Amino acid sequence: MANKVEKTDDEWRSELSAAEYHVLREAGTESPFSSSYETDPTVGVYACRACGTELFRSETKFDAHCGWPAFYAPLAEDRVVYIEDKSLLRTRTEVRCANCNSHLGHVFKGEGFDTPTDERFCVNGISLKLEAD
Repeated sequence: MANKVEKTDDEWRSELSAAEYHVLREAGTESPFSSSYETDPTVGVYACRACGTELFRSETKFDAHCGWPAFYAPLAEDRVVYIEDKSLLRTRTEVRCANCNSHLGHVFKGEGFDTPTDERFCVNGISLKLEAD
């Protein structure tokens, strides 16, 4: 994987839209059902919108009917980092890009989805860019 990306807030602001900056750099959340990636059938790789690191494959995407793109596994475990998130009433696990530390979403376990991992990486579509095969 590429070297770690380090940029100032001003550099990020100049490269990202205001909405992208809010989600990726301020750990915001886009509105549910606002991303076409949730149901996009295109085969390819989902990369980090901020730095281009390949994060998820379309083959691991599934329709969780949750309002955001859902994947059952990252492309490789070294592509993401996990941070315990206690900002709401229950503990969640935040998922960030390991290369640039951008917020992607959260991972939930044990929800009963019929996937190989029984995990749901609930990812903000705005934090991704799809590179078709």
